[in-house]
Amino acid sequence: MARFVVVPQWQGSPSSRAMAHIDGAEAIAGDLPRSACTFVEVPLEAGEPLGTGVLRASALLRTRVALASALEAVETPAIVVGGDCSVSVGAIGQVAGEADGPLAVLWFDAHADLHTPDTSPSGAYAGMALRAVLGEGAEGLCLATGVIDPAHVVLAGVRMLDPEEDEHLAASAITSFAPSDLTDPRALADAVAATGAARVYVHVDLDVLDPAEITGVSSAEPFGMTPAQVVAAIGAVRARVPLAGATIAGFTPQTPAAAVEDMGAILRLIGSLA
Repeated sequence: MARFVVVPQWQGSPSSRAMAHIDGAEAIAGDLPRSACTFVEVPLEAGEPLGTGVLRASALLRTRVALASALEAVETPAIVVGGDCSVSVGAIGQVAGEADGPLAVLWFDAHADLHTPDTSPSGAYAGMALRAVLGEGAEGLCLATGVIDPAHVVLAGVRMLDPEEDEHLAASAITSFAPSDLTDPRALADAVAATGAARVYVHVDLDVLDPAEITGVSSAEPFGMTPAQVVAAIGAVRARVPLAGATIAGFTPQTPAAAVEDMGAILRLIGSLA
């Protein structure tokens, strides 16, 4: 049975509805086998930046420690259920530390999440998450440099980049695909396999989906992927490279009824990972 680590973290989000990430994580957990879930306690308070340039850094650091402890105690590969998408930073760091060969990261997201505290217009950690995975950002909130090689990162479904992110992406070794590039699910499988990594961590921010497919995201962007496309791509990747872990994040339902309407698509994505 798949193991799920539920992390209702909201402090990394830039949204005015950030706390809806709590409702989203709890709604997803409610449709999962209770016995398969480990729940991470997230601080109630917003937290302080601690001079990092990252909003709510103190709460984010506490959650990261708690998540690491939870992941140590469960079988791998585990599926982390967020919360905002920055929960993946600590989860990837935990998995990367295992002695099982180089790790690739497949990052499904409408946004690149490639800001640093110096470039972020909001100071929100979620917009810095992938850059933190690559070891750049506030001390204590990013992985060590070299833990994840940029050449081992595949960014999928991206369609909204700030100028600073666009510039960084163009100069980096990251491979990126717009939704229009992903009509063939083998494209991502080929890209992940080409990294030469021994295993892959799959991050899915639900805003990678087209707004017609899901309503419960705080930063919806048009012209996204369908659940069928994401499921097929994940299946093709898993057929080529072993799964080391995964994240589903970014669910912010407006109401309990709206959460139910989106759950079919979310459970399809989880099923492709479990």
